Amino acid sequence: MFAIIESGGKQYKVAEGETLRVELLKAEPESNIKIDKVLAVFDGEDMQVGTPYIEGAAVSCKVVEHGKARKVTVFHYKAKKNIRKKNGHRQPFTKLVIEKIITE
Repeated sequence: MFAIIESGGKQYKVAEGETLRVELLKAEPESNIKIDKVLAVFDGEDMQVGTPYIEGAAVSCKVVEHGKARKVTVFHYKAKKNIRKKNGHRQPFTKLVIEKIITE
C-alpha cells in the first residue's frame, strides 16, 4: 500500500514505515502530525485518485528531527566587469517517519 501526498508544494510517494525528508514544518520533534493532502492511494488492488485531494484520507507521521541539507554554493558574476559574488545556502528540512495511511 502506498500513497501520494503533497507537502511544501512538492509531491511524495510514501509507504508505511518509510523515512521522508520534507520542507520544514512547524512541529516539535517526537510529535505526531497528520497530513491530509492525499492525492492518491493504491492498496494493491484498486487505486483512488482525488480531485485534487481524497476526502477523508490522511497520512499519520512522526516527526523525527529538523535539520539543514548540505550547502549549495551560489556564484554570480558579470563578464568583463570584475563583479563576483559567492553565497551559500542550506535548505531546512523536517525528517518524518510514515506510521499509517488512513483511508475512509
